[in-house]
Amino acid sequence: MYNKTDIIQQIQDLWQKLQDQQPLVHCITNSVASNFAANVLLAIGASPAMIDNPFEAEQFAQIAGALSINTGTPTTEQTQAMFKAVKGANTAGTPWILDPVGYGAILNWRSETVDDLLTFQPHIIRGNASEIAALAGNQSSAKGVDSTLQSDQVLQHAQSLLNSSPCIAISGATDYILSQEFGIIAITGGSVLQPKVTAMGCALGAVCAAYHAVSQSSALAAIAAHCHFALAAQNAAEQTHGIGSFQVAFLDALDQLRPEDFNHIDLKHIDLKHNQLNSF
Repeated sequence: MYNKTDIIQQIQDLWQKLQDQQPLVHCITNSVASNFAANVLLAIGASPAMIDNPFEAEQFAQIAGALSINTGTPTTEQTQAMFKAVKGANTAGTPWILDPVGYGAILNWRSETVDDLLTFQPHIIRGNASEIAALAGNQSSAKGVDSTLQSDQVLQHAQSLLNSSPCIAISGATDYILSQEFGIIAITGGSVLQPKVTAMGCALGAVCAAYHAVSQSSALAAIAAHCHFALAAQNAAEQTHGIGSFQVAFLDALDQLRPEDFNHIDLKHIDLKHNQLNSF
């Protein structure tokens, strides 16, 4: 049975591995998020490669430390690259993350693409509450790619996705990480300014990939990534009051985070049977 101290120690160890190894993270992401996601990866100590050409993706995924796939602005050619990259990743044993941006009844083509990608068993599925709810088969009303649900509203339904992936990560005011390994972990923190900066969630998927490049555990990688993000956002918000300066301060905070800072993260365990949060 894990406790909070054990988990934080493992997160700190992963952070150090990330700095030491500087893993290569292969990203196939959307055009809005590409630059920001690359800068976020550099800020946490990883090395980004935004390879979305179908003639290169399969081979590159085999040499990368991890692969992050995001369906925010899929083109026909980019979608071909996604499947080739996943094939390469699975061949090489490269962990890969699926961020099903925009999944739902309205955008049928991309949703069918996501359904097909799910058959290849991503190591982590990361999304906002509306995307995860739709993916789990619970119809929700989404405003574009933004979430109109709170993350805790989809916990019961999200558990069904554990048949497709060992870890489900739901981002929101409170982040939830679902896995067979840890059960459900709730992570609080961050800032209300995060939803006002584009590509925050997309970059978080890339950070999950970076941590998975140095971790054997999908769940621990997702927990570490969300803790790093939440602490950095919280620290950045304390220094700024506007969304423009917050974005810059956030990148600085990602870079400046140190192992001891993880001692301040608020982690709790969810007991769904009794519908309550439990302290470790």
